[in-house]
Amino acid sequence: MSEFQRTIKYEADRVKGFGREVMAVPGCEQLESCIQCGTCSGVCPLTIYMDFSPRQVMALTRADFKNEVLRSHTIWLCASCYACTVECPREIRITDIMYELKQRAIHEGIYPKQFAIPVLAKEFYRMAAKHGRVTENVLATLMFLKTNWRAAIGKWKLGLGLFLRGRFPLRIESIKRKDELARMMEMVDNVDIDKLTDGPKGRSKALQPH
Repeated sequence: MSEFQRTIKYEADRVKGFGREVMAVPGCEQLESCIQCGTCSGVCPLTIYMDFSPRQVMALTRADFKNEVLRSHTIWLCASCYACTVECPREIRITDIMYELKQRAIHEGIYPKQFAIPVLAKEFYRMAAKHGRVTENVLATLMFLKTNWRAAIGKWKLGLGLFLRGRFPLRIESIKRKDELARMMEMVDNVDIDKLTDGPKGRSKALQPH
């Protein structure tokens, strides 16, 4: 007997304030002016593979349906081609909103586990933060092992060929003076994004003359 899955959304499904939180992020403010015309869905080359169309993601985000949006496949299928942003009649930066939703999904650990993209993003950040460089073959290996290890085994011939040609280094690349990198990363992590646009005409305080 198949399990019935409800598709109708109710008030109780909302996480109140979620839409406002997203719209408070620089670059996402125009979401409030979305008229649900569907232009974004019409120009998106990957809509046919999405569980929610870009138009629906904008509507669900604005209506506080946090769990539905962050658990969707749509935000991970976005190819960042910016076609939706260019064509939007209300000049909404839809691609930037998709990026914000991806970051929130990664932070809360509720992204689709079989998707390689969020795993790749997390491992890229960790490697760059720790070593200052990204060793691509190690990054790809980690991605395969954490998402589809059978596919990694199937690539052994390719890996061997790259290794024999000196294109598959086993040593992780790293920079000198990693302590300086650590201080830079700490400064970035401690930045309060809400205070960066408090200056006159929205100028960043960090960029204002003293």
